[in-house]
Amino acid sequence: MEQLDRTDIKLIKLLQENARYSLKYLAEKVELSTPAVSSRIEKLQNSGVIKGYSARIDQYKLGFNITAFINLEVPPTGKPDFYQYIDTCPNVLECNCVTGSYSMLIKVAFRTTMELDGFIGFLQKRFGTTNTLIVFSTAVDPRGVDPELADQ
Repeated sequence: MEQLDRTDIKLIKLLQENARYSLKYLAEKVELSTPAVSSRIEKLQNSGVIKGYSARIDQYKLGFNITAFINLEVPPTGKPDFYQYIDTCPNVLECNCVTGSYSMLIKVAFRTTMELDGFIGFLQKRFGTTNTLIVFSTAVDPRGVDPELADQ
């Protein structure tokens, strides 16, 4: 990866704060012209530093009242089928292959505990042992990384 300069770092921070900031606003904040900012953002996208843009949604206002983390033990031979399946699950917010007693950590959102229970039951029947943690509250919402830490 190409080294990021202070302007790139500032742009990344601003875009993580609000990806809908106008180019004009961004240009003012980093003290460059609008075309120069546009070029830098394009460079960050082409290099893969910026992977995309999305809206942050309040899942609770949409009725998804249950957030949970599911630990799942998938044998190595079962991973290809599991990966294919889990990618199609709309309630899965994130899935990570991890170390430890379990091989997968899955973050999910469901409307009810009954829906969550059905999903867990299917995972157990098809893929392996689970351990589930239901979230009561979130002290830190998902956030981007601090690009300044990349240089340390």
